[in-house]
This record gives sequence, structure tokens and C-alpha cells, in this order.
Amino acid sequence: MTYEADNERFRQSAKILHDVAKPMRVLSALAWPAELRERFLESGGSRLPQPEFHPIDPAPVLEGVAAARRLLQPGSIVDDWLESEASCIEATARMLASVGTPEFHEHSRSLYGGPDKPLRFDPATPLHLAQRFEESLSGLSDSKLVPPPVRNRTSTDIADHLRAAVGEHFGDSAPEILIVDELSANAVASTSRIKIRRDAMFTTKDASQLLNHEAYIHVATGLNGRAQTDIPILAIGHPGTTRTQEGLAVYSEYVSGTLGLDRLRRLAERILGVQMVCEGADFIELYRWFLDRSPAPEQAFESTRRIFRGAPITGGSPFTKDCTYLSGFLAVSTFIRAAFVAGRADAVALLFSGKLDLWSVPALAELRSRGLVIPAQFVPPWASDPNWILSHLTLSTFMADVDLGSVAESVGHLLNHSPRVDLGDRIVGAAAAATPSGS
Repeated sequence: MTYEADNERFRQSAKILHDVAKPMRVLSALAWPAELRERFLESGGSRLPQPEFHPIDPAPVLEGVAAARRLLQPGSIVDDWLESEASCIEATARMLASVGTPEFHEHSRSLYGGPDKPLRFDPATPLHLAQRFEESLSGLSDSKLVPPPVRNRTSTDIADHLRAAVGEHFGDSAPEILIVDELSANAVASTSRIKIRRDAMFTTKDASQLLNHEAYIHVATGLNGRAQTDIPILAIGHPGTTRTQEGLAVYSEYVSGTLGLDRLRRLAERILGVQMVCEGADFIELYRWFLDRSPAPEQAFESTRRIFRGAPITGGSPFTKDCTYLSGFLAVSTFIRAAFVAGRADAVALLFSGKLDLWSVPALAELRSRGLVIPAQFVPPWASDPNWILSHLTLSTFMADVDLGSVAESVGHLLNHSPRVDLGDRIVGAAAAATPSGS
């Protein structure tokens, strides 16, 4: 086939996959009505919720995927990437067709991973990472070096902050900021909207964290994907891209200095919660576990509901999307450092081209060289400043090579001769004094 004929095949296949994937809005399909929370809390958390399951008919999606595959010629990196996209979209349709059954969990694990599923090219698992975070954060809490989070910002406070910031960053393409009554998270973003749950309370740092996570990544990659008119599948986020998209969003929090310990704790607890359900915990058991770790029963319910969306309420087969945040963060941060060491900053720039997976970068580079993928218009501030990102990557890459074991042994020996000083009350008091009151 000629060069132009291949380009046309890629366009057609990407268009078909876009059209069949677009109607499958996973989180909307798995949403629960507000009255389920009200009834559950009114019962004191003693009665299992009874959500209704609405499986989709997967036939139209499977037919579209088959049509897209007929255009592919396995062997080239672009064809293989489009085949991978087709497989993820097919698995998504089968997952949504099996809601409320154990089969739902199997498709969820194949798409999002599971707590005990090793990371790609590394034996570590999200569960091991969550357990390590839990141990570290417990130690910090015991030492009183970390003050408890102060949630004195309302949804209106956060909305006002985001509205001004996204207007400055995105201009006429800025997403609408909405306050809504029902949401499974404190906030969630699509390409055109950022929704904030009305009854959620936030810390002073949460506004910047949401800006870096929801706006600078989720909104930006959506807008950049919409601009890819030749390869429109890049405008559609689906479970096959979730690990990278959420990982990139958490990485954006990290490098911008807005990833706080409270946020890390919540991400780790979600993975531990998924593992509990894998081991048989039902909705009530997990709710009580979260209740011991949450500021309010409503938050404990929402944390539990996230893991039971589309899943049997009696346990054993959870929705595993919450495993993607930390595993995706590790994958993205490692990829960016490795690309920097390899002298391939161009590959890092490709990550913002649309809704994509890390392992699609070679295909996107090929499509870029063919003129079928255009540069990203919107990137987060930290990625648009070459001076900052180069200094950060130089230092972080160098520090990763330092033998922490030998250093820790020497420092540990030094500290064994140092009396422990109790600074907890002073630090907590200073933090409280520095925290502005709610507006």
C-alpha cells in the first residue's frame, strides 16, 4: 500500500473507534441515584443499598470494532496501537454489558488493573505501594509532625478559584465550572465542564490540587484530543487510557507542589478498600472501614460507592478504577524521567496530545511525522517552562541514582545519638494559625 493509502486507513479506523466509543460514558453508566445514599445513611449504615443495574447491549460497539479492525494490517506501530485501542473499547462494552455480575470485575481488572496486579515492567503492585504509603503516613501521624487537614473551604470557594484560573489558562476554551448535588467524587472533569459536589468541604490546598489535576490535565488533554481531526479517537477517554490520564493528573499535582499527604492517604485507602472487597467485604463492611477514616458519613459512603459502582453489593468483585491513580503516577513519573535520560523530551510533549496511554507514544510519534497528529495547544504551566522542567528532571534523575540504603544507615547512626525533640504541638499550632478562615 502507498503512504497516503495507509494514512487514509488510519483516519478511517480512528474515526470508527471514536464513533463507537463516544456513547460509552462509563462513570455515567455506573452512577447511583442520590436517594440510595439518603436511605443508607438514614438506616445508620445497617442495610445494604439496592442499586439498579442497567447493562448495555454491546452488539453495536462490537460491530464497530470489527469494522475498524478490518482496516488494520498488523505489524506497523500505528496498526498495532489502533488494535490495542479496539481491544480496550471491546472490553469496555463487555464490562458495561455485565454490570452487577462477577464478570464485570474480570473486565474491570483487565482494563484498570487490580490491587495485586504488577506494574508493567516492574514487580511492584498498587497494593504494595498503598501499604507502604499507609505505613509511612501512620508514622508521620504518630510523630505529630503533620497537622490534621482543615477543611474550611466550601464548594463555592473552590468554584470561584477554578473559574478565574481556567479562564486565564484556556481563554475562550475554558470549561464551565458547575456545583452539583450528586457526584461520586469531590470533583470531576470532562472536556467542557468541571463539576464540584455541593456538600463537599475542602482544604486551602485543594483548589490548586483540583486545578492541576482536573483542569491542566483532564480538560487540557480533552481539548487537545478534539483538535486531532485526523485521529479523532484521541478525543475519547476510555478505560484503556485511564491509568495514564489519572497518573499524569496525579503527577501534575506532584510537580506543582499540590499533592498533599491527605490526598496521598485517600488514594492509598481506595486501593486498600478495593483489596478488601476482592477478599469478600460487602458494602456495609467497607463503609464502616471508611467511616473510621473519613470526616463525615457522607464521605465514607461516597468512598465506598466508588468501589461498588457496577459491582455486586455483597462483595468479591469490585470496580477497580481506583487502582489506576497511584500505579499510573508511578508509570508516568518513571516514563518522564527515563525519556529525559534518553534525551527524548519530544516524547514527553506527546503525552498531552489527547486521551492516550503511555505505550501509544511510538505510534503517536509516527502519526506526528506523517502530519496526522498536531502539537498540543494546552499544556500545564509546569510543562510549558523548559527551565523549570529541566532543572526538576535533572535533580530528580540524579537523586534516583543515589544509594539511599547506605545514606540512611549513616544518617540513622547519627540520629541514634540525637535525643528526640517533640515539635508536634508547635507545628500543629503554627499550621492552624497560618490557615485562613473560610470565606
